[in-house]
Amino acid sequence: MPHFRLHSRLIASTVLGCASLAALPLASPARAATAAAPAKAAAFDAAALARMKATAQRVTILRDKWGIPHVFGKTDADAVFGMVYAQAEDDFNRIELNYINAMGRLAEVEGEKEIWTDLRMKLYIDPAELKAKYADSPAWLQQLMNAWADGLNWYLASHPQVKPKLLARFEPWMALSFSEGSIGGDIEEIDTKRLGEFYGKAPQAGAPQTGAPAVALAALDANGLGSKEFGKGFDKGFDKEPTGSNGFAIAPKLTADGHPLLMINPHTSFYFRPEVHMVSDEGLDAYGAVTWGQFFIYQGFNDRIGWMHTSGGGDVIDEYLETVVEKGGKFFYKFGDQLKPVREKRIALPYRTANGGMATRTVTAYYTQHGPVIRSEGGKWVSIRMMDDPMHALMQSYGRTKARNYADFYKVMQLRTNSSNNTVYADADGNIAYFHGNFIPRRDPRFDWTRPVDGSDPATEWKGLHEIKETITLFNPASGYISNTNNWPCTGFGASNPDCSTYPAYMWSLPQNARGIHAERVLQGTKDLTLDGLIAKSYDSYLTAFEPLVPAVVRDWDALPAGDALKGRLAAQVAALRAWDLRFALDSVPTSLAVYWGQDMVKAAAERARAKRVPVVDFIQTSLSPQERLDALARASDKLQADFGSWKTPWGEINRFQRASGDVQQRYDDAKPSWPVAFTSANWGSLASFGMVAKQTTKRIYGDRGNSFVAAVEFGPRVRAKSILAGGQSSDPRSPHFADQAEMYSRGEFKDVLFYKEDIEKYLERKYHPGE
Repeated sequence: MPHFRLHSRLIASTVLGCASLAALPLASPARAATAAAPAKAAAFDAAALARMKATAQRVTILRDKWGIPHVFGKTDADAVFGMVYAQAEDDFNRIELNYINAMGRLAEVEGEKEIWTDLRMKLYIDPAELKAKYADSPAWLQQLMNAWADGLNWYLASHPQVKPKLLARFEPWMALSFSEGSIGGDIEEIDTKRLGEFYGKAPQAGAPQTGAPAVALAALDANGLGSKEFGKGFDKGFDKEPTGSNGFAIAPKLTADGHPLLMINPHTSFYFRPEVHMVSDEGLDAYGAVTWGQFFIYQGFNDRIGWMHTSGGGDVIDEYLETVVEKGGKFFYKFGDQLKPVREKRIALPYRTANGGMATRTVTAYYTQHGPVIRSEGGKWVSIRMMDDPMHALMQSYGRTKARNYADFYKVMQLRTNSSNNTVYADADGNIAYFHGNFIPRRDPRFDWTRPVDGSDPATEWKGLHEIKETITLFNPASGYISNTNNWPCTGFGASNPDCSTYPAYMWSLPQNARGIHAERVLQGTKDLTLDGLIAKSYDSYLTAFEPLVPAVVRDWDALPAGDALKGRLAAQVAALRAWDLRFALDSVPTSLAVYWGQDMVKAAAERARAKRVPVVDFIQTSLSPQERLDALARASDKLQADFGSWKTPWGEINRFQRASGDVQQRYDDAKPSWPVAFTSANWGSLASFGMVAKQTTKRIYGDRGNSFVAAVEFGPRVRAKSILAGGQSSDPRSPHFADQAEMYSRGEFKDVLFYKEDIEKYLERKYHPGE
């Protein structure tokens, strides 16, 4: 089964998206009809209840003054049980939605519009295979999966008032359906619109597929991600708000106390991950962010090491143009001098109907040796290949949380099942390290792997995986620092930058970005850095992307003849930009003007940038005419004037944080309380990211993506850390921890992490066993 990453559109923005794959047995229409209503509480037998209760008594949850759960168990499995139980207390809804989506059952809840999202999942789903993988898993992993299911089921058994949408019982094998936890997923390279067009009617060999399917199609997702027709990797340059992260590691020689520092700065949808701490008598002691419903710390640290993932490693997904012919009513595809049979699989897609009932649509899916067929292009069928090893992926995801040193961590990395991320690493021994990607197929570098390749040519086959030593890695670089911002690996390490020309081009998939330039600048020349100093650098206010844009528009205005209409209309605006230091601030009028101007240019130039396969911010920096820049500035001024009464509106009046409800789809309201936020979208080079992806129905901008869980860690004799969450730990508006971190978050102010038990107990809010 491919290695998938859950997309935040489902759990924190909109209910459109996909994740890792697995499935409950395909429901017949009759069975699905009962699933359309809120699921009834599962009836657990006496033996199961006794087992779960006994486990709960071995687990203690300590909630600190911020509501963060610190879970203590005798065994790792006990800690898993308690940790997932605590997550369910904070937001069972998001856990359930993640697994509904992960198992290709979203249409059973959301309706017919999601059947192609479900098909995208079920192209890979075979429940029997997934259960077989569970059975083949090592005993220790089975124990963790058993504990995971028991923890969620114990929550449901002890909270009969909770009404699941669909999943009233969790089974251990389901944990394999979601084995990694990153934001944005491999599988999302499959465009559901094109998938629906292909399977919405009977495919034909050698003929382009045209026409729309009989049901509504999902458009490009909320982040602007779509199919590979614009080139693999390049689509990510067009995100309305970049998905990704910043990771910084600082060597002891550059720090004030001689201790290594690590900055963990994911850019995700808000509320995508809560903050947790899990401890066992078997050596587990991990703290950090966990994606809802998973049982491992995804980005975090233990008392010896820390790890930070940034999305966008190597090019790891490939598409193949398949030459398909039909003979005797069967399809065959060409490979070398052979004709191989296309494998067929009937897939049922139950969905909720408009009147609340259930119906099922069934399609025949097609597979070649490369993977499922996902669309047609120029008379060819297009199949897709990606990682397919959920068991080892889950082993790797959990295993890194128990690593004690670099050698341990490297051994876990050798599983090579992290297809989604780069990794920034630091440890208490004073080491820092960087891994660009992890799962990277070895391929013939003569081909352009950013585009579909000829599936009939044996030379396009994968040739195993690259060893870690063959990928772009750094260990204790002489520069003393490491940074990655979802950009290329060719910079970010000062004098220790690797020579990218010595590696195949497919070793990385994304270009340099404004954050990468910014990060390099704030880290160069670093010395005597403290934990607070690292946080300050991570919130540096400079907006790198405007460096070429502001001088250009100033020159454009200067060159206008005296009688030009824009000369007088934009005089004050240009004067404000001319005097601007390119730094965001709450009271900054130029920040407001620049951001609205930049947004206007991006909107106007997006299609041209796509056509040239250039990230849109790069495009507006280099390819717009003077007239286009000036006209965009005029339109931006008009919008500010219309929305706020003056284009001279300070940034803090516009850019706000608001958490009005615990709904997955937040609805923002200018009349409700909110907090001003100075930092901007990452598109403009802001290291601290704050952007809006949801459709804007308000005048103000309300961030919903960017800095979410952020932590800075110092590895001394005792680990010391600070962190902040967007809003708070709980998704229940009635909880005191729903928005108790909101004001601090808006200011970029961090709380002290309570890592040691004696510190937790000093600030203890509640101590209990699960179910109490």
